[in-house]
Amino acid sequence: MESAKLLKAIIENSNEGIITIDAKGIVESINPGALKLFGYTSGEVIGNNISMLMPEPYRSQHDDYIENYLDTGKKKIIGIGRDVLGKKKDGTTFPIYLSVSEVNYENKKIFTGIIQDLSKQKEAEEKLKMYTEELEEIVKTRTADLQLLVAKLEEAKNDVSNSLQKEKELNQLKSRFVSMASHEFRTPLSSIQLSASLINKYANKNDAKGIDKHTTKIKNSVDLLTSILNDFLSMDRLEDGKIEVKYSEFNLVKFSEEIIEEMQPIAKQNQHIVYQHTGDNANVKLDPHLLKNAIINLISNAIKYSGENTFIEFNTYTNNGECIVEVRDNGIGIPEEEQKHLLEPFFRANNTGKIPGTGLGLNIVMQYAHLMNGTITWKSKLDEGTMFRLTFNLQS
Repeated sequence: MESAKLLKAIIENSNEGIITIDAKGIVESINPGALKLFGYTSGEVIGNNISMLMPEPYRSQHDDYIENYLDTGKKKIIGIGRDVLGKKKDGTTFPIYLSVSEVNYENKKIFTGIIQDLSKQKEAEEKLKMYTEELEEIVKTRTADLQLLVAKLEEAKNDVSNSLQKEKELNQLKSRFVSMASHEFRTPLSSIQLSASLINKYANKNDAKGIDKHTTKIKNSVDLLTSILNDFLSMDRLEDGKIEVKYSEFNLVKFSEEIIEEMQPIAKQNQHIVYQHTGDNANVKLDPHLLKNAIINLISNAIKYSGENTFIEFNTYTNNGECIVEVRDNGIGIPEEEQKHLLEPFFRANNTGKIPGTGLGLNIVMQYAHLMNGTITWKSKLDEGTMFRLTFNLQS
């Protein structure tokens, strides 16, 4: 008797909900803890089906659970705790942990459900999930910021590295310039000085032939110095962006013939410049000043690096909106392993020997071509000659 009173006292004062039902799901008892959870009075619950405390789909399925167990003896809920939803009197639902046990009492089956309110636990889990998601988002953002910072640092590193490399290249160019300039200027200046001295000697002897010989040497040396200075001036103006393209339409054949008239007198003995044009229309729209300087540079190189009694081929083509200029010689050629440096400033192949030159000409030609949206290509073989080709798209 005392045990029964103790058990009743425990049930009545338990914070957990305790409900008993019969085999048909009818509530036989419900403790104050369960009434508080669901918001009912005992009179509103006892005698009614337990499904009144369940939302769908548990409400419709509950009787089937008991019936299947009674028919098959297979426990799907009995003795197994699980998370479900409960339904309060006001219609709101809340998470609960339901543990069902079976008791045989006075020759009938009684099912006891022990209910724990999981609202606070679920709320804490949701907050934890939310905090976790916020933390993940913060980490994601910080990671993205860090990656961006690393990328910027890498970019800054590359900029510094490029700047150092450019500074190194600039110093190398300065060294090459000083070396080249001291050599290229010294030769014609020495020739001028010597010829000027000899002219005085021949003048005293009234030797007109000797005087003429050395005045020619002086003129040639001055022309060489002028050419060198022009290269430096062109390079400086290109680097400063001071050269602007001024397009105009002109006849390419007439233009090229005038260049040959200007260049033929400086050719070597029995060295002939042969010109040919291919194309129905000889009119082109380019910058004649830049194009002339580029062609003169190529023909000058062909003259310098070819021997006497040779032909220099100068060809132009116009077709399908394209203009091509070719200068071909059969001179000393360019070593294959050095051709990759051909357009670099101050570069001169190792087989040029004492042939004068600044190493700037081809770089200037390339930049002039690029200013007119053109390209420069070449083919060369050692001791067999070289061909340079300028290609311009007249429709661009």
